[in-house]
Amino acid sequence: MKQSHPISEVANTGFQPDYQMLVAAAWNRKPARLPLYEHIIAAEVMERLMGVSFATLHNGTGTDLDTYFHHHCRFFREMTYDTVSYEVCVTDLLPGGGALLGEREGVIQTRADFEAYPWDEFPAIYWEYAAPRFDALAAAMPAGMKAVGGIGNGVFEISQDLVGFSQLCYMQADDPELFGDLYLQIGRMLAGLWHTFLQRYRDCYCVARIGDDLGFKTSTLIQPQHLLDHVIPQYRPIIEQVHGAGMPYLQHSCGKIFPVMDAWIAAGINAKHSNEDAIAPYDEWISRYGARIGMFGGFDTDRVCRMKPAALYDYVLECGSRFRATARGYALGSGNSIADYVPVDGYLAMVRAAQQIRNLETR
Repeated sequence: MKQSHPISEVANTGFQPDYQMLVAAAWNRKPARLPLYEHIIAAEVMERLMGVSFATLHNGTGTDLDTYFHHHCRFFREMTYDTVSYEVCVTDLLPGGGALLGEREGVIQTRADFEAYPWDEFPAIYWEYAAPRFDALAAAMPAGMKAVGGIGNGVFEISQDLVGFSQLCYMQADDPELFGDLYLQIGRMLAGLWHTFLQRYRDCYCVARIGDDLGFKTSTLIQPQHLLDHVIPQYRPIIEQVHGAGMPYLQHSCGKIFPVMDAWIAAGINAKHSNEDAIAPYDEWISRYGARIGMFGGFDTDRVCRMKPAALYDYVLECGSRFRATARGYALGSGNSIADYVPVDGYLAMVRAAQQIRNLETR
């Protein structure tokens, strides 16, 4: 007898993906049916659900990458997503990086460090690693699907990775000129990477996305005015390129970032992802911004982890139906990501509820 794996609980082999459903939500238009969205789904979760080991193949080359992306894309399709989420993170590859995760002291502490940093060499470093993976993703993309993502990490996260959070705060006070120059340089570097990405992979991707966590549960990580003066402006050239390529732009950012949301919307973002109930109920995000931008997520990852699957199913069915009705462009998913510690039963309950919302709308 063929072994059954948990993915069979929600897999729909007759499902016909249509990436335009998520594109509509990202442009803040009502899609014909409810799309699912996740910022990241850990490969280890996919392995447990599909009963196949492939996560380590992402570190390989050639046929290893082909096999990895075959399973990566197959997972999203069988779970009834219309798109595949994938990015290659800048902070994984920055020379001397690691301060963002506290792995080392920041490589840039002084003006001399800043001027000595290999800014001009980094694009070649990035594309040597990233291009084979984007190419393999494009080759594995199922019919009717496209990808969401692109160049991982945003302006503020990169500054933390190179300097360190505490030292950034000191730098802003002690050397504001260097602080400003740092963000200008990071912005130029990112805009260059996105220019190349959009030239090469615009046919594979349908929504461009950057993740840049600017806050935590009670406030932004640094004073809002510093973000408004130095961080948000660096997004304008990137978003203009994305729009020039005919794509909507999705911003992922954790935290209580209400003081900078209007500026980010003015900079051109089309949709926003990430929410925690401790910051605000998701209905408040929709009330504040749903008329202007698409709203992605809605279900605090903590709930997905802690609630009993049956109760979570009912909760997602009730709230997801309301979010779908009240937000113009809405895609249902966790408020952050499906990390390797998220119980698969909780994740499956959320997906099943989303599928039921779709079923109820077609009756």
